[in-house]
Amino acid sequence: MSTQPKPDMSCARVKAYTPSTIGAIERHNERKNASYDNINVELDRVKFNVHYKKPEAESYMETLRKMEADGKVTTRGLRKDANLFDEIIIDVNTMYFEKHGGYEYAKEFYEEAFHFVEKKFGAENVVSAVMHADEINKGASEDLGKSVYHYHLHAVVLPVVEKEILWSKRCKDEALRGTVREVVHQISHSKKWASNTPMIDENGKVVLRQNGKPKFRRSYSILQDELFEHMQEHGFKGFQRGELGSDSEHLTSLRYQINADKDRLVELQERIKAEQLEYEPAHEAYMTAKEIDEIGQKTITGKYTMTKEGYGKLTALAKEGITSRGTLRGLLDKVEYYRGLYNSVSAKLEKVQTLYENLQEKCKPFLDAMAHFPEYVSMFLNNVKGLFAEKDAQERQTREAKEAQERQARAEREAARKTKYKPKRSRDDYER
Repeated sequence: MSTQPKPDMSCARVKAYTPSTIGAIERHNERKNASYDNINVELDRVKFNVHYKKPEAESYMETLRKMEADGKVTTRGLRKDANLFDEIIIDVNTMYFEKHGGYEYAKEFYEEAFHFVEKKFGAENVVSAVMHADEINKGASEDLGKSVYHYHLHAVVLPVVEKEILWSKRCKDEALRGTVREVVHQISHSKKWASNTPMIDENGKVVLRQNGKPKFRRSYSILQDELFEHMQEHGFKGFQRGELGSDSEHLTSLRYQINADKDRLVELQERIKAEQLEYEPAHEAYMTAKEIDEIGQKTITGKYTMTKEGYGKLTALAKEGITSRGTLRGLLDKVEYYRGLYNSVSAKLEKVQTLYENLQEKCKPFLDAMAHFPEYVSMFLNNVKGLFAEKDAQERQTREAKEAQERQARAEREAARKTKYKPKRSRDDYER
């Protein structure tokens, strides 16, 4: 079994969301659900989650609409199903925090990571930022014999770029035509993440495409570099930058859980094997104590006699037996402990595997359709997204109309109250 510990590594993942998909991640991040697909979430620990910034309205979408109404951003010209939000998930493996102070250290670490997000996207464009401290790491908990939690940051931001609006050719003032009329803060996922940083090979040369044009680094990879450098500069060290080309960000949470449990089973199997290798020779030494009965010979007086060689063997076995007795019991306890863990993880893996297979079965018609008729499925999904967007718009209009009615009713009640309690004019008022 390998004894080399895995290095502590940072990770920054980016996910884009449309008006119709942002609701699900909002419910997850803000813990608005009654239950979660992630079986490691412990709802009684939600109170330990830390908000570095809360949404300014009831929802992410309402926060965006409020910013639009205030003239801070614009979605003008975007499709109904355009990506309006980016979620930045910042993560370092669990044991890094356990080695540096646990929960309190994690709060300081992710507060600085939040400041990095503010610097990268603009503090005014951060909709929400919360550290989750309620997801248990069962493997680490078993290893350390206590509850250990996986700390990570969810930051939802608006991908805003500055866009210049020019005076049109129809402008009466010819001198203004084609010049900048105003600069707006446009939401644009594609423009925000466009990269103009060329890829460099190991020899320091620019990597070229087949057409001779340079290849550009992915902006997500640049984000990893910037996060790592920022945290190092602010005193948070002892971890490495996330690996290039890692595909962990593309795994679903359920599939990731299955893979993690499989790795855990392999690790437990290796531990059981290692403890068994220690147990067997100790057990052998213990069993050879039976040879003691064969060393001495009983005389007619009832006493035992033995040879010098037999005496030496007897004392050696006695010493070995006394030494190995405690070791043997400890090894037996370890083997039983790891076997219990193995059975527990096996049962959990079987449960999660069943969930995954059921999910695959439910999704099979969709996957088959994607394989044979991708263009029709794409059209169908776009239509569904459009329906969700229309539904959200209708609900928003209904909510805004209701709020307007409530404001009007409050205004009328206030006006009636003022009229009712209007002070009467005195005789002096009339004389004047």
